[in-house]
Amino acid sequence: MLTHGTGVTVRHVVRADLLDAARRHGLTPSVAAAVNESVAAAMIGSSVVMCTCSTIGGLAEAAPGANHGAAVLRVDRPMAVAAVRIGGKIVVAAALASTLASTEKLLHEEAERVGKIVEIVSYICEGAWPYFESGDLAGYGGALAKHLARATELGDVVVLAQASMAGAAAALGKTRVPVLSSPEPGVLAALDEHRTRTQPLQRI
Repeated sequence: MLTHGTGVTVRHVVRADLLDAARRHGLTPSVAAAVNESVAAAMIGSSVVMCTCSTIGGLAEAAPGANHGAAVLRVDRPMAVAAVRIGGKIVVAAALASTLASTEKLLHEEAERVGKIVEIVSYICEGAWPYFESGDLAGYGGALAKHLARATELGDVVVLAQASMAGAAAALGKTRVPVLSSPEPGVLAALDEHRTRTQPLQRI
């Protein structure tokens, strides 16, 4: 349990097995059932549950009971909203190919919601993910930075499909087009939702 300067208590649950199952088998009914079980457990005693994995984020949002006992959010939706607002050609950069379909679907959802037409270009950062899996975060960041420099030449905005890629975006410095990552806007959205759900009712 972690308590930050916001006064909000955060409980972080790591379920690497869910991503591994999704990578091996796709978003099958059995994977959805496992995500549902994990979300249900996380909702106990929580006002907000945030899924930080883009691959299974859609399953988490759709879990039975989501947004009844607790709000269930995906970390990358606020990023998608910002990307669609910029519009034009959106480059989806990913270190893991299994994340692409989920992120692209999310972008299309947000574009349809506001009545915009966007073009989506996929970009795989080949060779970066093994660094992350081995715990070499410096190597991971370096490999990503080289790819992201190229990705910025392909569209009007770049979105990073995985939260783990955020550090590389910060290291890039000023770029030709915006490079959006998910952790900061996702956490801010979760805090806003928490405040909405916990503030006392005011009598008028």
